[in-house]
Amino acid sequence: MDRPDLGKLTAQLLREIIRRETPILERAGLEMWDYVILSSLLAGDAATQRDLAAASGRDKTRLIGNLDALEGRGLVSRSPDPADRRNKVVSLTAAGRRLVTACRSDIRAMEGDLLSALPAADRAALERALVRLVDL
Repeated sequence: MDRPDLGKLTAQLLREIIRRETPILERAGLEMWDYVILSSLLAGDAATQRDLAAASGRDKTRLIGNLDALEGRGLVSRSPDPADRRNKVVSLTAAGRRLVTACRSDIRAMEGDLLSALPAADRAALERALVRLVDL
């Protein structure tokens, strides 16, 4: 049996994931890019805003608006890099870490619900395959 193209399948899945994630993020007062940026900082500080743009996939010119809003809410801090004061080191605050961790927990629960129709082995295989494809 012929299947739809992967582009079509992944686009449909992505739309469904976004539809389910949006209310989670709205309850936290976050937009999707805010969550992506905060999640990128979970691994550690960004040495520069340029590094954070690359890590999050956010255009560096648009990143500033997100950072301004997140900093205004006390979720991130920007401080001069002691080695090069022209650069700003971007860090999660404790409040930012709590918020992104709570959102991630809720999103993981939503993902579990979304994938609940699949047997556990298929879910694990799908997750491994997606991680591998993205890490290419």
